[in-house]
Amino acid sequence: MNLSTREEGGVTVVAVEGNLDTNTAPDAQQHLDALQDDGAQKILVNFTDLDYISSAGLRVLLATAKRITGAGGSLRICGLNETVDEVFEISGFSMILNVFGSEAEALEGF
Repeated sequence: MNLSTREEGGVTVVAVEGNLDTNTAPDAQQHLDALQDDGAQKILVNFTDLDYISSAGLRVLLATAKRITGAGGSLRICGLNETVDEVFEISGFSMILNVFGSEAEALEGF
């Protein structure tokens, strides 16, 4: 897994590449926690280059969403491929989290 972070109009965009699973989830959680510790209130996780997400990856997103909304911020997700989208649909995460088709759609009105 590779994570890259950039700012886009006051939104912290985190691009995830590879797999978000049991092996990589702790690093992803640490990265997202550090962003929030540094004051990020609006985080967009871009999964355009994500190949696979497991339940451990979903837990990272849920924990991040709970923490950031509890602090008055917001988390959005975008760029799900067919495989990842199916996991989101089956798990119900597409109903729990703010999921958008593209980064541009997700950034709009953030």
